Amino acid sequence: MKQTSIGGSRKKVSHIVAMIVLVAVFILYMFPFIMVVINSLKQKRDIIKSPFSWLFTIKGLSFDNFVKAFNQMDFLNAFKNSLIVTVSATVLVTILAAMLAYYIVRNNNTISKIAFALMVASMIIPFQALMIPLVSIYGGMLNVMNHRITLIFMHTGFSMAMSVFMFHGFIKGNVPMALEEAAYIDGCTHAQTFFKIVLPLLKPIISTMVILNAMAFWNDFLLPSLVLTDKKLLTLPLSTYSFYGTYSADYGTIMAGLLLCVIPILILYVVLQKQIIGGVVAGAVK
Repeated sequence: MKQTSIGGSRKKVSHIVAMIVLVAVFILYMFPFIMVVINSLKQKRDIIKSPFSWLFTIKGLSFDNFVKAFNQMDFLNAFKNSLIVTVSATVLVTILAAMLAYYIVRNNNTISKIAFALMVASMIIPFQALMIPLVSIYGGMLNVMNHRITLIFMHTGFSMAMSVFMFHGFIKGNVPMALEEAAYIDGCTHAQTFFKIVLPLLKPIISTMVILNAMAFWNDFLLPSLVLTDKKLLTLPLSTYSFYGTYSADYGTIMAGLLLCVIPILILYVVLQKQIIGGVVAGAVK
């Protein structure tokens, strides 16, 4: 009995220590976001004077920053632009990557192996190495910059390698060939088999790739800043740049604008979080 009580007390202590460590790591990780939320409700003088002070120590608490940010960044127009680009690029990447990964898995020939190896190898190339050639070719030679379609095309291309890699792992380990053979016996074509049999089975990994790609497209600043210059076409991250002046910046409005940009993608993550975790685990296991 004594040994059991000692072992049980040790487990309780280890559990408490683990929880304390997890809470500390969570607070450390969330601290920047918490500071953004707190400072978005302060006036500029309070942010400059004491940026780390909590809300109950500040008398000038208000939501004026959100109203100002909403109007100054032309939120509705920027939201529309971000939504069009994000939804279009995400749908294209999801469908094309799923089809390509399915072809590579089911056609294990030399061409498929080389194509898959090249796509995986391309994942190590940093985008910064492609910036200057990208602007020179598409802007100088082709003159197709400053169009939403161009941005959607680039987002789709740069995201294909990772998406194909994830779909490849999921299809190889979780989609049985017997279902496809049964569909062929029943008279289905290759396209019908993919869209009616295989694609519904990819729901977990599709949810994962949708949230990962949507977050990347929605929050991206660098690529849209290279492609878009017209104020009517600016996405939400680009519209927040209007808060920065030549010699100063309205920090409270900046914080409020950042929160307005983050809220939609947070809602999407909360809705799909179970599918995201399941898809990541399933796609990583052969």
